Amino acid sequence: MSEPRIILIAAVSRNNVIGRELDMPWKLSSDLKRFKVETMGKPMIMGRKTFLSVGERPLPGRPHIIISRNPDYRPDGVEVVSSLEDALSRAKSKARELGVEAVYVAGGGEIYRQAMPFADQLSVTHVEVELDGDTFFPEIDPAVFEKTDETALPAGEKDDYAVRFATYQRHGAAK
Repeated sequence: MSEPRIILIAAVSRNNVIGRELDMPWKLSSDLKRFKVETMGKPMIMGRKTFLSVGERPLPGRPHIIISRNPDYRPDGVEVVSSLEDALSRAKSKARELGVEAVYVAGGGEIYRQAMPFADQLSVTHVEVELDGDTFFPEIDPAVFEKTDETALPAGEKDDYAVRFATYQRHGAAK
């Protein structure tokens, strides 16, 4: 089996906002469904604040690796590490154990910033709105990542805003 791919997954506004006060600033049922389908069965890395924002409980069907600088932080049902490097190492090891091809990085802003240089792929829900926020996704550099797929969906009953689901591949990364 080849080395597991590192995929950053995020919903991002036009002005790169991903969060406000430990919450996502929108309701997007289609994005949550996509997130579940993509990440199910695969190791998922997130920072402590992101883990708090999902109710401080693991999402079913995915091993969670939480990054925290607090050595006393030990929530049930997850593995806690102190650095992104440790998280990536543990997640890749877990992916190999499970026989899956990818590990997902699910936020927050600082974790995305640190993980971007290691990412093979970005799975981005572009939310068609500009909002105030306090947590941001890093700029996607077209010299580094190429958009390889995009699907647009209109706003609807269960989606506050129109979205575009986009996949970006690192230039030269295996697909």
